[in-house]
Amino acid sequence: MRNLQIAGLNFDIQWENKKSNFEKIEGDLSNIESDLLILPEMFSTGFHMDPEKIADCTEETLNWMKTFSKERNIAICGSASIKEGELFYNRFYFVLPDGTYQFYDKKHLFSYSGEDDRYDAGNDRVIVTYKGWRFLLQICYDLRFPVFSRNTEDYDVILYVANWPKSRIDAWTTLLKARAIENQAYVFGLNRIGTDGNNLEYPESSYCFSADGKEVSTKTNNIISAVLDANKLQEFRTKFPFLSDRDEFLIR
Repeated sequence: MRNLQIAGLNFDIQWENKKSNFEKIEGDLSNIESDLLILPEMFSTGFHMDPEKIADCTEETLNWMKTFSKERNIAICGSASIKEGELFYNRFYFVLPDGTYQFYDKKHLFSYSGEDDRYDAGNDRVIVTYKGWRFLLQICYDLRFPVFSRNTEDYDVILYVANWPKSRIDAWTTLLKARAIENQAYVFGLNRIGTDGNNLEYPESSYCFSADGKEVSTKTNNIISAVLDANKLQEFRTKFPFLSDRDEFLIR
């Protein structure tokens, strides 16, 4: 592995307006220089509980991501509401400049908002390898379930994309840091900002934490950036081999 530059865009997602959100991202990131760009949960519509109204039926968001990735020669990831057959998913895409991609369907659906009544849950953990780094893909509410994200020495970074509101923001920050420490991995948590169509507020609250729980991100003009240092990660894991003492369990 070599060091990796990653960046995330904190932005006020325009409710139910894919075209406006795509244009916003393109404008804000016209000069982005990074290896990987991260966008929030349901970045093209906002966190929406009426998938019949807003879900991608013809891969609109995925196709935009492919075009953006190819034109700027940068990997890009983020989640969208999608329809597949007769089912709806909150799907986290990870797209490469050559047009190939992998995806993770959100497992822990936010029952408090009725997400579990409107979307179908995924079942599988998804780890993407990119430029030698192994990324575990997670979405918002997944953060509250540490068993599902437990590191069995099969990944180096957890990516959380979210629409996590102000009223529970302390839990977001605390749990991101906890996931980094307990899994001896980098954790990049990207939240949206602004106010959504349900009048929920989202403060600036995106971070990248290293394996020892220290913040390693910087923020400029709503762009949060971090350099993943391969040597520091390996040295920390070697000096403190806590993962070898982990409990064994089966994720169902």
